[in-house]
Amino acid sequence: MDKGHALPQDFRDLLHCLRMRSKYAILLVFVVALVIIEKENNIISRVSDKLKQTPQSLMEANSTDPGLVLAENGSLLSLSELDSAFSQIRNRLLNVTLQLGGNREPAVAPAKGPRRHVLLMATTRTGSSFVGEFFNQQGNIFYLFEPLWHIERTVSFEPGGANAVGSALVYRDVLKQLFLCDLYILENFISPLPEDHLTQYMFRRGSSRSLCEEPVCTPYVKKVFEKYHCKNRQCGPLNVTLAAEACLRKDHMALKAVRIRQLEFLQPLVEDPRLDMRIIQLVRDPRAVLASRMVAFSGKYETWKKWASEGAAPLNEDEVQRLRGNCENIRLSAELGLRQPAWLRGRYMLIRYEDIARSPLQKAKEMYRFADISITPQVEEWILKNTQAPQDSSGIYSTQKNSSEQFEKWRFSIPFKLAQVVQNVCGPAMSLFGYKVASNPETLTNRSISLLEERRTFWIT
Repeated sequence: MDKGHALPQDFRDLLHCLRMRSKYAILLVFVVALVIIEKENNIISRVSDKLKQTPQSLMEANSTDPGLVLAENGSLLSLSELDSAFSQIRNRLLNVTLQLGGNREPAVAPAKGPRRHVLLMATTRTGSSFVGEFFNQQGNIFYLFEPLWHIERTVSFEPGGANAVGSALVYRDVLKQLFLCDLYILENFISPLPEDHLTQYMFRRGSSRSLCEEPVCTPYVKKVFEKYHCKNRQCGPLNVTLAAEACLRKDHMALKAVRIRQLEFLQPLVEDPRLDMRIIQLVRDPRAVLASRMVAFSGKYETWKKWASEGAAPLNEDEVQRLRGNCENIRLSAELGLRQPAWLRGRYMLIRYEDIARSPLQKAKEMYRFADISITPQVEEWILKNTQAPQDSSGIYSTQKNSSEQFEKWRFSIPFKLAQVVQNVCGPAMSLFGYKVASNPETLTNRSISLLEERRTFWIT
């Protein structure tokens, strides 16, 4: 009987012992879990603090989850967000590393599709402002108008030799950062220096819709002088941080530059895995370019005008050689693109301003197709409205023209003797691009005689 009663008692003791051990085990697991969570939160806090030390545009690069919020002590709002938080932070750190140049591995493409980076490469008075509007008018493209103007104004390089190479390298490196939406790079060249990332001196700000729309267009500040202001609305000083964030939110990036002369210097940008470059080289008849520059930059062409009207002041040899150098740079870049090197295949397009002026909508569609971007009705409407104006609007920088008539007006404004100078020094470039030589004054001014060979728009596929 004693043994019979002892077994149940031992069994009950055993059950009691197991229950106590289970409680201790659960408590131990709970404590260990708390320790692990606290360590993970500390890691998040340290990473968050580290991210706060980086420029804002880099910290938020490709961030797609605004709902992910860290409290002041670095802890997450809920433990259920832990895994996604680490994933977000890892992606942000990767993007920061890429933008700082520490890793050339391409970033993961956003879900909305690949981001294109379009460079409109031209020289002054080739119609680049007009053509740039084809991209400026599209809402999902962040467009910048001549940002390299600031670099040219700040960094002085003499033409030719090592100095020309030096300027090309500076322009190239600034371009790379701009295409990555690192607009802070411009602050080093804007004078006076921006304060707290605010500036009233962003060159031709009004020519970039992206810099004049919300949220970049901050409330207007009275008695603050805006040297370069928005055209259709009043905005406060440009906040570079807001502009950089707006750039990251757009689907694509486009930029116009007239200070890039040598295509070969752009190879590192084309080969950069973070960029999907498309280079459109815009050319124009050099006789038309000279005629336009003599009006737009009158003070710099006094010798040309005096020589043309009086014949008393012979052209300075340096001025003629400068014209020759400009034509040769354009020709050499185009020849490089047309040779179809592997690094440019599918990324280079050569187009003449005259062809655009004659068929603006058709050529705009070709440029968009080359860039692999879908053109919007908004762009098409702007082109139709601004290429059928009854007469030019005021100002030498106007982009509203009757384009089918505009492109040949130069033939009546340039003296034949100046046209001869251009034909002599720019002959190889004119031949490459299909511009015919005028043998006499009558040929120059007779519109029934075309000075333009029929050429197709060319890009490498």
